[in-house]
Amino acid sequence: MALVAAIFLALFVLPSPWGIVAVGGAAVLEVGETAFWIWLSKRRRPQVGVEALIGATAQVVTACRPLGNVRVAGELWRARCEAGADPGDVVRIRALEGLTLVVEPA
Repeated sequence: MALVAAIFLALFVLPSPWGIVAVGGAAVLEVGETAFWIWLSKRRRPQVGVEALIGATAQVVTACRPLGNVRVAGELWRARCEAGADPGDVVRIRALEGLTLVVEPA
């Protein structure tokens, strides 16, 4: 946006040497702003897919002895808990094997 404004100023308002300075300064500002937003967007870890499930917590819906169901972010998943967990317990997701979550008591 700053670059477009600087180009209009350079063409219609500013005298010859200052128009070039305004366009150059606006170009540097645009490049810096773009680099900042790209850097900021890459700092977070993915919020979708299997990567987001590992380490998350889930609530046991049906007893996991060793197989049962858990609720993660409103979704029901099949789960395996070697230590066992009762309905209402909170478990942590360790891994994913196929479509079955491997969980442990939190």
